[in-house]
This record gives sequence, structure tokens and C-alpha cells, in this order.
Amino acid sequence: MYDLKGKVALVTGGSLGIGRATAAALKERGADVIITGRNADRLQQAAAALGVEAFVADVAKEAEVIATMEQVMARHGRLDILVNNAGLGRGWKPVDELSLDDFHYVYGVNVFGLAMMTREAAKVFKQQQSGNIVNIASTAALKGYATGTVYSSSKFALRGMTECWRAELRPHNVRVFLINPSEVTTAFRSTEGIERPDEDNKLRSEEIAHAICAALQMDPRGFIPELTVWATNPF
Repeated sequence: MYDLKGKVALVTGGSLGIGRATAAALKERGADVIITGRNADRLQQAAAALGVEAFVADVAKEAEVIATMEQVMARHGRLDILVNNAGLGRGWKPVDELSLDDFHYVYGVNVFGLAMMTREAAKVFKQQQSGNIVNIASTAALKGYATGTVYSSSKFALRGMTECWRAELRPHNVRVFLINPSEVTTAFRSTEGIERPDEDNKLRSEEIAHAICAALQMDPRGFIPELTVWATNPF
């Protein structure tokens, strides 16, 4: 079993939703957790409530990604788990109304920023010859849908990058997981960061956090490459 106690875990987008629930679950299992987010007030409130560290950072800005990893290493000297949770969506439009700005906005975080954060973590993991990368994708990475061109394609890209990183990093004892949540009652699509209320038949962030921790806790001789979490009866 991979014991999470004492492991250093970095969770991007950790102030709300799946990121916050994952940070809480890792903390409960004894990990030393750092969360990042763009909204300083919301991030500090979450960090105080969870009892974890926080670095204000926008993963779409390469300099802030680099600075985040430098701070983690300066404080802890290692990193064991990266949870690439930061993500956003915009531009749900028919194909004949697509906007290049929407692509830049969504891909800046979901693809480019996530790749840069993984790049910095991979440097550490290769030197350590150990590590875990958890990429939070979506069931939108498995099947496209009407008006989903921008968001769904960003998650398809993440799924492809995950496969590449897995092939590169396995020889260095690095496990790369892809988690595909179905519909979860979070603040996704809320520009004000307001969490949606729980619904009895929909997933909560806690279910996804449980899946992440369960996958991580497998003995490091093995790993689950991809895990999709569906609500049992969301209809």
C-alpha cells in the first residue's frame, strides 16, 4: 500500500470543488498538502479551513507555475504527488459560432498551463525516481457533445498528453493517472465561484476525491491508468 502519510502533495485549483475536496482527503490521510488558486481571498480561506499551505498562482502563467514549484521545493525539498485539478470552461457554442478567444482562454489553463505544471513536477520526479501525477479530465474527454468543441477538445488533449507522459515517466517510477469525473455539483461554469447545492442523484466532489486517494493508495508496483466516475442514476 502507498501510505499517504508524510507525502508532499500539490493540488492546483484547490480552493473549490474537486480540488478542495481532494486536498481535504489527502490531509485526512496524513499528507502535507499545498493548494494553489488565482483568487487570493478564496484560496487563503480554504487553506485556513483545511489546515494546508497555499500559494497564489495562475497555472496559465508560466512564471507563476515555475515559482510555485520553486516554493514547494524550498519548503519541503521534495514533491510526491501533483494533482492537476485547475481547469475551466467557456465557449459552449455551435461550430459556426466558435471564437478563437474561447480556445485561448480554455486551453491556456486546461492544456498549456497543466502541461507546464507537469513539466516542472516531472523534473523533480525524474531526479527523485518517484512521483505521482493525477490529471483531472472529464467524461467529456471520452465523448464529444453538441456545443462542446472548446471544452471537450481540451480534455481530449489532456487525455492524449497523459498517455505520452505515462510512456515517458514509467521508467522513472512515476505513476500517471487520469480521472474522468461525470457531472459533479461544483462551482464549474460559475464566474462567481459559487458552489452548486448537492443533489441526491449527482456526484459530489467527495466521490472524486475518494477515487483519487484510492487510486494513489495502491502499492506503487502498480497503478490504475484511467478511472472514470459516473453517478449511478443521475436521471
